[in-house]
Amino acid sequence: MRLAAAAGALRPTAALLFHSRSRPHRLLPSPRRSSLPFARRRRHSSSASSTATALDDPPPPSAPGPPSPAPPPTPTGEGGETKAARRRRARESPEGMLRHRLDMCSRDADLATALELYAAAVDPATAVPLALHHYNCLLYLCSNAAAEDAGAARRGFEIFAAMEAQGVEPNEATLTSLARLAAAVRDPAMAFSVVRRMAAAGIPPRLRSYGPALFAYCDARDAAGAAEVEAHMDAGGVVPEETELAALLRVNADTGRADQVYRVLHRTRTLVRQVCEATAQVVEAWFRSDAAAEAGVEKWDARKVREGVVKGGGGWHGQGWLGKGQWDVGQSEMDKNGKCQRCGEKLVCIDIDPSETETFAKSLAELACKREVRDDFIRFQDWLRRNGPFDAVIDAANVGLYNSKAFSFSQVNSVVNGIQRVTKSKKLPLIVLHRSRVNCGPAKAPQNQKLIESWRNAGALYSTPPGSNDDWYWLYAAVSCRSLLVTNDEMRDHLFQLLGTSFFPRWKEKHQVRLTYSGRGPTFHLPPPYSIVIQESEAGSWHVPTTTGDDIESPRQWVCATRKTSEGPPSPPPQARAASKTLEKPPSPPPQARAASKTLERLPSPPPQARAASKTLERPPSPPPQARATRKTSERPASPPPQASGTIKTSEGPPSPPPQARLSDLGW
Repeated sequence: MRLAAAAGALRPTAALLFHSRSRPHRLLPSPRRSSLPFARRRRHSSSASSTATALDDPPPPSAPGPPSPAPPPTPTGEGGETKAARRRRARESPEGMLRHRLDMCSRDADLATALELYAAAVDPATAVPLALHHYNCLLYLCSNAAAEDAGAARRGFEIFAAMEAQGVEPNEATLTSLARLAAAVRDPAMAFSVVRRMAAAGIPPRLRSYGPALFAYCDARDAAGAAEVEAHMDAGGVVPEETELAALLRVNADTGRADQVYRVLHRTRTLVRQVCEATAQVVEAWFRSDAAAEAGVEKWDARKVREGVVKGGGGWHGQGWLGKGQWDVGQSEMDKNGKCQRCGEKLVCIDIDPSETETFAKSLAELACKREVRDDFIRFQDWLRRNGPFDAVIDAANVGLYNSKAFSFSQVNSVVNGIQRVTKSKKLPLIVLHRSRVNCGPAKAPQNQKLIESWRNAGALYSTPPGSNDDWYWLYAAVSCRSLLVTNDEMRDHLFQLLGTSFFPRWKEKHQVRLTYSGRGPTFHLPPPYSIVIQESEAGSWHVPTTTGDDIESPRQWVCATRKTSEGPPSPPPQARAASKTLEKPPSPPPQARAASKTLERLPSPPPQARAASKTLERPPSPPPQARATRKTSERPASPPPQASGTIKTSEGPPSPPPQARLSDLGW
């Protein structure tokens, strides 16, 4: 039924291309190339119902009479067909109608309708020439459904074979879909061969092209095959992301390849720094495995380890697994000084090479000039050279709208004064604000005009021009001045993704100052004194930061992995961590008895009422007052010299008497 409906929808438009049903024609002529294999559907001015009516209604019969002369050829110069007319003609052609319908199927993941449209297009009665974009849509839908439907994979291979038979040249999207089909039928070797064919044909493979082969090898627990795909990626300059690295970690951990797990962990440290919860679970599973317990050495060269730390810039040494035995692994948090709350180890701060900062500032300026009006940004660079450098830069739009719908200049001013006290600078921080904020709305209030004028007079306010994006300006200023950046912007949108995942996260970690407000004013959350990156200590322990809790209110969670001592008992569960040190000692008395514990270790103390009498009973009766002076001079032995007194207090002997007895023995 649906096949008949699709054929009926395409039949009238197909009839426009062919003068007679009896005239022979090619089923699949050479297609036109498409540079956008997965382009979005173009919006039409007409509604969906009017479009369907235009497809279903046949053209009206022409009036009888002599044939009309052929229209003159369309001129290509002035007065020729406009671009809009050409686009409209392409949309209304049979190929354009089919493309639109396949795009709708891709959007709705409707493979069944797409296959009906394909069957109608290859039917001689309703044939429509198929181009690269048509095939890519069909293969994309088949590859999406192939994991759960073996029939979808079979149809996908058939469509690709028909495409090759018609001489249609595939592109990267085509071959990526073919690799996904191969992975769906659990044939990683075929998926990898598609990528190699792509590279041999001069089509640069992308990360998504390698994904099917890599994940298929990992799912098959073929670590050697996965390593081969990774090596091919490296040779082609394709950098893996966290998903690919997590798959490599898992397959090497499952197969007990400890050296490869160590290598991939360090690669994750370089490329990702912090891991998501799913990757953290893979890391924890490795440290709990028997292979992890067996990996490592009991004795190592501490000098080489220290040299490795210095050479690597801190936070890792690269000398392999240190220690032997089971690991104690679990989630932890860091205090404000970077001390692990689980094992007590302190994380280190890894410095940024100044040359990296300078290179990043230049690349940032180049990107900004491409995205912004070039002259506007160059004028800002000149202004910054004249008025800078600044110890801090404020994203005033973010600060002024903190927890408020209306922009607050007084809130910005409190941050300006507060961060100036933090940096202990005589110079105001740089305030970057859009010109519309400076000239309109709350800016017209007299008190705000005074603030704006004072910032201008101090050379601390830069108003960005209309149509510009403030982010480029305050970010470039903070990077080029090597200053603090005051903003709560998480800097995760498309603009910041252009900056890459190598240097920018490290810079942001060391320079961004976040803030919260209370009745007392702003509170500044300065960059941590340690680096939020996977760290390997000189003693062999590991700390892996996660993205869980990455905000001011909720502390970040870390995976803490340290070797268990061979003599000690198994580590207690997380709930008992706070009491673990106490449990290793003899049982402590209840809290009520703690105050008396020191006394209980000595001789039993008399009751409080007898304490005053005990002092008197332990010594002879006191003489009358008149005899005290005589006793001091006649009966008291000579006092020892100071050296002897110190020796008396610290010399070894029987247990010391109470303080009162010591004083009386000395004659006091």
